[in-house]
Amino acid sequence: MMLYFLVKYLHVIGAIIILGTGTGIAFFMLMAHRTDNAEFIARTASVVVIADAIFTLSAVMLQPVTGGLLMMLSSTSIMERWILASLVLYAVAGLFWIPVVFMQIEMRDLARKAAEQKAALPERYFVLFRRWFAFGFPGFGATMVILWLMIAKPF
Repeated sequence: MMLYFLVKYLHVIGAIIILGTGTGIAFFMLMAHRTDNAEFIARTASVVVIADAIFTLSAVMLQPVTGGLLMMLSSTSIMERWILASLVLYAVAGLFWIPVVFMQIEMRDLARKAAEQKAALPERYFVLFRRWFAFGFPGFGATMVILWLMIAKPF
């Protein structure tokens, strides 16, 4: 039973990291964007890309492992509707998160180049930012619903 609670603890920590890092990244990118300062945006986006690689990616990889172990240790079937719904939503979140990572990298690079050239941010940066912002809602929303499903197990 102790193993089950240890794995569950790691699973919950993974969910917290995904939600916390996602919220922090969104906040810091939005605040940097609002400055319209290419150098500041470049520095912020550099940190965001690192945070996504270290924290979000690690937690995203941990979740299916700990979730699978929890199912095995509790003899819960993958056919439970709340688990199936969670897995579908996990895929949806991934479909929005993966492009966001590449958008952040490109926005960082565009801001770096603008800062080096002491130029204004190019239109491409603003197109990417709007897309990045829009992708955040379904990606983050899916993770919020997954968290609710994990807690409530409504069906």
